[in-house]
Amino acid sequence: MEGVKHQKTTYALKGNKPAMIGNVGGHQKNTINKPATAAAVAEGDGVRRVTLAEYKQAAQCLAEAFADDDVAKYFTEVPDRAHWTEKQKWDLHVSILEYITYAHILKGLVLAAGPDYGCVALWMLPGQNMDDYLTILRSGMWRLWYKLSAEGKTRFFDEFFPLLHDTKHEVMGVRDDESYYLVYIGTKPAARGKGHARKCIEYVTKSADAEGRACYLESSNAANPAIYRKYGFETIKTIHLKRAEKVVDLDIMVREPQPGKNQSSLSLEKVDSLVSNASSVTRPVSVSMKLGGEKEAIASISVI
Repeated sequence: MEGVKHQKTTYALKGNKPAMIGNVGGHQKNTINKPATAAAVAEGDGVRRVTLAEYKQAAQCLAEAFADDDVAKYFTEVPDRAHWTEKQKWDLHVSILEYITYAHILKGLVLAAGPDYGCVALWMLPGQNMDDYLTILRSGMWRLWYKLSAEGKTRFFDEFFPLLHDTKHEVMGVRDDESYYLVYIGTKPAARGKGHARKCIEYVTKSADAEGRACYLESSNAANPAIYRKYGFETIKTIHLKRAEKVVDLDIMVREPQPGKNQSSLSLEKVDSLVSNASSVTRPVSVSMKLGGEKEAIASISVI
């Protein structure tokens, strides 16, 4: 409901622990996807916008894409959870992706291509983030504080978040809030090599070119930068996660707008119909990873 003053109780990731915020009053404009059916909304060129009714299917695609990713396992393969079964670790892995996917449907843009969610991409659009209390509450992201182990929380909130947040701000500078952010893209093993990831990337990069905006991503698989370079991304630097026995590298890549490629599939005027209009003055804390190893075998994740 728009323009109604009310009280609510929400959760936020404040520092590195969820904080309950009570009696928050004010005017809240809330634009929420309410799909008539569970079918994804057709957008053109085989790309579909994923709705809230489909977040589990979309997250399952990403879970399969990230099954062996070093960054994904960085939070589940921890010493203080060595006694956990593989199923317990998998369930946590899926839960993390479900929370993140749900949050991106609420405040970002989630795309799918191919049959049975063959490829899923999560984008954060210019001027948008999902660090507001309501999104964190509704998506379930606050539950990560209670589901991750002590070491998992340290890696997730104290190392991973600050490193990626600070790196993106350092690399993008004044363009940080004005760029497109490919925060998650994953292709199921059976759907790779069919061009689905290309469609999910170019659907947005066409808009970035038309608007003169850059795109940003992080890649945790050594095979992926070569793939991303085909779409115009270039490696800027490499950063490292160091708390595990094996150091995990992430390549930071930026795609500058490319003159002449001005056919836009997604204009910012169209964004209002895709995401909430609620704005935030707080810089998002973001996390991103990529999975690859073969043609179209790419994936990325972000919590912001």
